[in-house]
Amino acid sequence: MRPDFSNYTLATFNQTLVENTDLCTLQTCPLELDGFLFAEMDYIPTLAGNALYAAIFGLLAFVQVFYGIRYRTWTFLGCMISGDALEVIGYGARIMIHNNPFDSNAFIVYLCCLTLGPAFMSASIYLCLSRIIIMYNPEAARFKPQVYTYLFISSDFVSLMLQSAGGAIASTADTHSTEQEGVHIMVAGLAFQVFSLFAFGSLCLDFYFRLRSRSEHFNSDFHAIRSRRSHQHFLITLSLAATFVFIRCIFRCAELSGGFNGSLANSEVSFMLLEGVMIILATSCLTYWHPGRVWGAKGWKAASWSNAEKKATQMFVQEGQSLMQGKIGIVHTGEDSVEMMGKTV
Repeated sequence: MRPDFSNYTLATFNQTLVENTDLCTLQTCPLELDGFLFAEMDYIPTLAGNALYAAIFGLLAFVQVFYGIRYRTWTFLGCMISGDALEVIGYGARIMIHNNPFDSNAFIVYLCCLTLGPAFMSASIYLCLSRIIIMYNPEAARFKPQVYTYLFISSDFVSLMLQSAGGAIASTADTHSTEQEGVHIMVAGLAFQVFSLFAFGSLCLDFYFRLRSRSEHFNSDFHAIRSRRSHQHFLITLSLAATFVFIRCIFRCAELSGGFNGSLANSEVSFMLLEGVMIILATSCLTYWHPGRVWGAKGWKAASWSNAEKKATQMFVQEGQSLMQGKIGIVHTGEDSVEMMGKTV
């Protein structure tokens, strides 16, 4: 519980502490005094809640490693383990802030890690779309499967860069105006992520409606996978995961739009629910209904667009060879006919 510093004045404190708040502790400095902000946030993060979240993400990371190695879903594993690791580090930093609210390094780590982590979860979701398209009917998609991958992974990268740059500027700023510039860049990165997720959802719906008129032309190679109930559950949970990340990104845009001193940025309940719970739910969906569990290692590999293109090329070559063999057969048949006619004459 926060100590009561209502009777303190700025003159009460050692001038050294005023000039270098990194030397402050809860015993020597209040979190806030007469509008002069010493600490990086206006509340002390709860120890139990943040420790619980860090433990959950650590457990989910362990399960992701197990499934990733077992089913050889390397790209999916890389994205998910990166996101989980950032979440664990971020909540670990919040535990450090609980012990010392004036630790600016811990604040920077918390801000950057928990802001960037969900972008890797988004990348994992994007990786699944191209495989889903191949499993049903690539011809029904508006773009080639690899275009979806390149498009959304690139947008995720742009979002990451904006959020990283903004977080670095805001957390190390010496003036309020510079801090606000960094916050605005972070908000721009988050807004771009919101836009990317909205575009992703729109293109998924577009593919669904285009697919309905081509249901008789589904890819026969993946009929067994599509007929599994777990595959249908996976499609639902993938949509839910994207929705959870989308809600979280909207919250972070609203939270940071008011700056670090805004009321929403200093509401731990809102943060723990709309940041922590949303990403825990999204990560849980992507872990329990892991694509490797649903599709198997062979299904994951076979549905990659590189393998799909390779197979299409092989089929094209085989068709060409068959056609050439057919033409050669016609020529031989004609020559045989001429030879027989000559013998008859």
